[in-house]
Amino acid sequence: MLSTAAFCQKGAKIEFSSPENTIDYGQVSKAEITEGVFEFKNTGDEPLLITGAESTASYIVVTKPSMAIMPGKKGKISIKCSNIPAGPVRKTIIVESNAVNQPGGRVGLKIKGEVL
Repeated sequence: MLSTAAFCQKGAKIEFSSPENTIDYGQVSKAEITEGVFEFKNTGDEPLLITGAESTASYIVVTKPSMAIMPGKKGKISIKCSNIPAGPVRKTIIVESNAVNQPGGRVGLKIKGEVL
């Protein structure tokens, strides 16, 4: 019932192409986990505004679109990583938007892996 209600809502909708909104780097060296891209599409019927995108880690810089993503169009949120400590990596990027298909317009993106 909830998915039917979200489907019928009018407004901007955000759908990410990454499975489970996650980039999994696996086991990598420090030099290999420097950047990533989360691609998404506005599947709604109004312009999608990304109003915020922040990481839970200071060593991850997030870049969000500055312009609205029109219905049917794609956009991306880029990340750049520097000075990642060795060991397991499990970090979240919180994206805030006007998307009606996400609770409060917020969605969590995840990066994971292990830096050797």
